[in-house]
Amino acid sequence: MALKCVAVMGWPDSGRSIASGVVFNGVRNSNGEPRKIFVSLGRFSGPAANQKTGKSSTGNDVPGKLCRNLVSLPKPLTISVTPNDGTQGSPGSFTEDAALKAYPNCETIPCDEFEEAFKAVELWLAEKAILPIENSSGGSIHHNYDLLLRHRLHIVGEVQFVANFCLLALPGIREEKLKCVLSHPQALASSDIVQTQLGVARENIDDTASAAQYVASNGLRDAGVVASARAAEIYGLNILADRIQDDPDNITRFLVLARDPIMPRTDKPFKTSIVFTLDEGPGVLTKALAVFALREINLTKIESRPQKMRALRVVDDSNTGRAKYFDYLFYIDFEASMADPRAQNALGHLQEFATFLRILGCYPMDTSL
Repeated sequence: MALKCVAVMGWPDSGRSIASGVVFNGVRNSNGEPRKIFVSLGRFSGPAANQKTGKSSTGNDVPGKLCRNLVSLPKPLTISVTPNDGTQGSPGSFTEDAALKAYPNCETIPCDEFEEAFKAVELWLAEKAILPIENSSGGSIHHNYDLLLRHRLHIVGEVQFVANFCLLALPGIREEKLKCVLSHPQALASSDIVQTQLGVARENIDDTASAAQYVASNGLRDAGVVASARAAEIYGLNILADRIQDDPDNITRFLVLARDPIMPRTDKPFKTSIVFTLDEGPGVLTKALAVFALREINLTKIESRPQKMRALRVVDDSNTGRAKYFDYLFYIDFEASMADPRAQNALGHLQEFATFLRILGCYPMDTSL
């Protein structure tokens, strides 16, 4: 069955987390046209509301129109959410491109923050969430790893995406006329060589598609944009140069999240993601990694996060959150399905001495690259 809704998160801007898009297929009116209901996710926070009274569990009114809209619709909800200007995942953004690669028939609309997209899935406002987790040049997004522990969503897929950076400008404008280039900071950093050759100034914008929209809507004839080819088509810009990224193999990995895990299989390549902690001591990490080596399980990622003196709220199986202190968190991805006895035995072995262990998801590998 085709996916009808998805929440899509983009790369964070410096200093704040930016998420993008919850997508929904509208309930149809009597004339057969999709019915759209607009909800500002950014205005909803705090305890869940009672659908009859509109009150939270603390007795306070729930702000915004969210409660009234929930009352008027059947479950699960199918809603179109209004975009918030300037956030990532806008039409033509690389985040949207990644979402369309995974689900070609989905729609994407921006949200305000990463965590709001998690909540959209948990509240049945969206079926799936897609968020970037690591980039081959920029590294990991550690905040999203923390969110995986703070929430009980499951990884059900991954998207490996190669972004093709293009230099865009208004029709009729040549490269030598450009005085500045606008884009997301990471896009600008990833196409440094071309910009240096042009001798242009650089201006940071929240995301690549918003930069294209800004130049087009304001008719800036001396400004270029680093964005996607789809952004050029959507906003009526010309492509002056394509594949301008310094690293032609700049890959971003996205995770697909859902409320429920999928059934692990052995008839296709699967990957499993886990997080665990260990007691301090010599050789403890070597011992942990050996449980995979002994069973010839290949690791595709290992990352440690120091957590000393900093509490992390972890949600358990009963959906109850409590603050926990860890010296280090270890994140590992390995190439094996949880339907494979090797993986089951490896995690059973690891659990014998790990002080904390969680399976974040078991999902099909993206082997398209």
